[in-house]
Amino acid sequence: MFDLTGKTAVVTGGAKGIGAATARALEQAGAKVHVLDIENGCDVTDAAQVKKAFEKIQTMDVLVNNAGRAARKPAVDLSKQEWDAVIALNLTAVFECSRLAHPHLKKRGGGSIVNLASIMGISGGIFPNASYQASKGGVVNLTRALALEWAQDNIRVNAVAPTFVRTDLTVPIFSNPEVLKTVMGHTPLGRLPEPEEIAAAIVYLCSPAAKSITGVVLPVDSGYLAR
Repeated sequence: MFDLTGKTAVVTGGAKGIGAATARALEQAGAKVHVLDIENGCDVTDAAQVKKAFEKIQTMDVLVNNAGRAARKPAVDLSKQEWDAVIALNLTAVFECSRLAHPHLKKRGGGSIVNLASIMGISGGIFPNASYQASKGGVVNLTRALALEWAQDNIRVNAVAPTFVRTDLTVPIFSNPEVLKTVMGHTPLGRLPEPEEIAAAIVYLCSPAAKSITGVVLPVDSGYLAR
């Protein structure tokens, strides 16, 4: 039920972190994987670049919208430029990539989109991070909206909402013992997930095992949201 043999997947921001772990996990499940990342020449905030990449790939069964960024600082110190940069990558690019993937998925008789949301899109968070929280909250409801709109095309749209995971994006969290202590105080299981665990949840949502699941935001949060 978790076999993706014969499927083609696209992962944005797949050069490292959760995206790279997801690309590996999808390949292990049998899928052919294409990575779109700024590091290999595709800026997913540029719709023209994304459209060109999708046309080159041609066949698509799975899209994982993983690319993201953060600007961790108090809202009063957050510039409009910083706000726009976070929203552009974390939310607008998710919409654009999904919209541009739609005809390719529909052509295949349906498919699966998995967006990277966050526990910060479902809660007020722990630290000042307004642009990130707003963008991920948008991803949560965009996921639901597209799930309903595209169900008739047999395109399932879901999201995964991780807690803090050790990646380049969270270096400021994991490198500060006091900050990490605060995070662990909101982690009932006493351990944080690894990138591979987020990837496993994504593969599940892409797989035939989840063929009746759409519009869902699946937390992988070590109990954070249960508090």
